[in-house]
Amino acid sequence: MARLDKKQGGQKPVAANQDIAAQLDLKPGQSIELLKALHILTREGKLNQDSRRKLKQVYHLYQFIEPLLAELSKDEHVVTLADHGAGKSYLGFILYDLHFKAQGRGRIYGIETRAPLVEASQKLAAELGFERMEFLNMSVAESTRADFMPAQFDVVTALHACDTATDDAIAFGLEKKVRAMVLVPCCQAEVAACLRQTKAMSLSRTPLAELWRHPIHTREMGSQITNVLRCLYLEACGYQVTVTELVGWEHSMKNELIVARYTGQKKRSAAQRLRQLLAEFGIESLLQSRFSALPELHKTELVAPDS
Repeated sequence: MARLDKKQGGQKPVAANQDIAAQLDLKPGQSIELLKALHILTREGKLNQDSRRKLKQVYHLYQFIEPLLAELSKDEHVVTLADHGAGKSYLGFILYDLHFKAQGRGRIYGIETRAPLVEASQKLAAELGFERMEFLNMSVAESTRADFMPAQFDVVTALHACDTATDDAIAFGLEKKVRAMVLVPCCQAEVAACLRQTKAMSLSRTPLAELWRHPIHTREMGSQITNVLRCLYLEACGYQVTVTELVGWEHSMKNELIVARYTGQKKRSAAQRLRQLLAEFGIESLLQSRFSALPELHKTELVAPDS
């Protein structure tokens, strides 16, 4: 935390902080002390290139999340948000600082498997007086089953939750009947592994398998297919899905942003296409492990398009 300026009667250097905020184009109301505590800013208020990329990603994500929070906060509703794969909780702290703090209500739960990061976040939240932030040392899957967690949440976020942790975050969201999910997938390896296992059979069965014959293409196709299946799954479960870039490719290669908002309109065509893709790529084994909430279809719907 920044030292107090004794010449100003123990008050924080507000004017200096305002100058820093203006120079760095920070969000209105953003705490300089928080950014220093998160080591995004140096003690002198400087921002290196790596931190600049990190802050840009979080701010860009905030632009998608804040309107959802504002909408859900109407009529004095107390918003609950689960941040999965929280890491050092950059996103959670900035969301609290820019939205939840001023609201005076709502709660953020940071879910993270690395105990030292959880302990550090708990300590920082206490120092900052962010009383409505909780940090839990557990996996996403464990948090879904935890009895002490609220039965319902409003928002799920997962910024670079690795491999199947994003699928676990989606499962958490479906179980908790969330109104919105904001996901930035990372390191999608599970489908690529399935494609490798069935590659010989697929090459003999369909020319499409040439798309993942070479190892680097297997990895890329696995990543692409994974996110397509996730989007179809969310649509089949009643969510409206938007897919876009998080930031420019010069900042991050893990750049796909999936925003899902619950409408209650379950798309039969999405469930049908998902099943067809699993069959086409020879990865039907994922149906029960990853897409267990998929609505059932009649046999005719597995081959016939939606009417």
